Amino acid sequence: MPTEDPSPVILETRDLSVTYGANRALGGVTLSVPSRRVTAFIGPSGCGKSSLLRCFNRMNDLIADARISGSCRLEGREILGPGVDVTELRRRVGMVFQRSNPFPKSVFENVAFGLRVAGLGGGSELEGRVERALRRAALWDEVRDRLHSAAGGLSGGQQQRLCIARAVAIEPSVLLMDEPASALDPVSTGRIEDLIRELRRDYTIVIVTHNMQQAARISDFTAFFYMGEMIEMDRTGRIFAQPKDRRTEDYVTGRYG
Repeated sequence: MPTEDPSPVILETRDLSVTYGANRALGGVTLSVPSRRVTAFIGPSGCGKSSLLRCFNRMNDLIADARISGSCRLEGREILGPGVDVTELRRRVGMVFQRSNPFPKSVFENVAFGLRVAGLGGGSELEGRVERALRRAALWDEVRDRLHSAAGGLSGGQQQRLCIARAVAIEPSVLLMDEPASALDPVSTGRIEDLIRELRRDYTIVIVTHNMQQAARISDFTAFFYMGEMIEMDRTGRIFAQPKDRRTEDYVTGRYG
């Protein structure tokens, strides 16, 4: 756990390693993620950031040759064991991907889909939950008159916020974001960043980003990864101003990337 933060730990790993076939993506990572904070994972491409993110909601299960060892806990409970209800885990740990992936349904049905699957509400209650999720994603005012139009008709930035609304609709504890703004224009990126700042009041957010300025703007804590290892994790200001490791300093000052 990074120092000087009173928040309880919600996610933690101990000696966590991930391999894909003969290739090691991540080796021996131990870290703690504080609740209701934004934690950014930075580092060069292929350093293991997304592999770690996918451990938190068992998305690596979908990769045939993925092998995981070590411990990964959500609120103190191991989530890597065979007895874990993965569907329930993914309800509690939502995910937003690099490229928006709305379903080929209406705006309303995109947000309602997970609620229906989880049996959360019907009729007016369902409508209220959908509206609340769209408001949380700062999208309601833009789509309130086109709820039953195809989601594919929205702009790229709107589609990504719709995916965020879909993720928060089922009230997860943690929201994982894998490069959520990398495919967006600067204006849409700014809206996503503003939204992340708002959402951290209610959710723990873990974001993978190649944009170091973005990490500096929106995160409370930053972890730097290099060649499958976590080099260091600390408050974001310290990582960028006073990193402990020379490799971190070289990366955040642009000597390599």
